[in-house]
Amino acid sequence: MGEDPGGPADRAEPTGGATLSQTTADHRRLLAEVAEGSETALVELYRAFEQRIYAFGLSRLNDSAAAADLVNEVMVEVWKKADSYQGRSAVSTWILGIAHHRALDEIRRRTRRTFEELDARVPDARAVDPTAALEGLADREKVQACMEELSDAHREAIHLAFFEDLSTREAAEIAGCPQNTVKTRIYHAKAALKRCLAGLFASEDAEGASDA
Repeated sequence: MGEDPGGPADRAEPTGGATLSQTTADHRRLLAEVAEGSETALVELYRAFEQRIYAFGLSRLNDSAAAADLVNEVMVEVWKKADSYQGRSAVSTWILGIAHHRALDEIRRRTRRTFEELDARVPDARAVDPTAALEGLADREKVQACMEELSDAHREAIHLAFFEDLSTREAAEIAGCPQNTVKTRIYHAKAALKRCLAGLFASEDAEGASDA
């Protein structure tokens, strides 16, 4: 965990008016300084990646508190493992790779807790009223609701491809799977989102017609 995932350097994320090369150089410089023990450089890296790690964690864990915890866990690991970065990938890819593995750890912990609690507590799925939950949703909220219906792997693929605007090769490095697997996940995730959104809008239209 936290080791350089390998592969040639990819495009880095633009921030503000900085060019891609400037951004890439800045991130590599900061990471090199962190490897030498610079807390100031760590703070700068934290500011540069905080929102991206949080958004990634939220897409993977679907929990704002867990996503916030993930940010801190990832940056602690960046502090500890900065000297393991070998420059074969973008710093952003390396850091999001750490986030990916940390998120998997959290998912495994949740799975264990779920099985441990089954004997003591059985959730009632009927407690949620789907009709009431959909009332008044804006389009953005519909998209978010449908995103939450995706599997963890499909939600992660969509987030990396569209929200992080990463190439399939970069997404594959972070997810630790072949590019074709990422492409397949994106294809099926987009199809699922399309079906889900169509269903939500159809339900809304039907409700509007019945009220007319």
